[in-house]
Amino acid sequence: MANSRLKEFFQLGELGNYFVRVFQKPDPNKKSNFSLKMMHGINKISILMFLAAVLIWIAKRLF
Repeated sequence: MANSRLKEFFQLGELGNYFVRVFQKPDPNKKSNFSLKMMHGINKISILMFLAAVLIWIAKRLF
């Protein structure tokens, strides 16, 4: 029972799956346009900046 709760807690969900999809290589068989590529590029930058800020904040709190 505790194992299933732990497994459920660490499930990615829709938001986590989006993070995984954004950082994957695009499918060459899928048609993509410039706006979509730029949107995903900006999202990658935003995610990385957010993670960097969280890590810096945690480091300041701990040290």
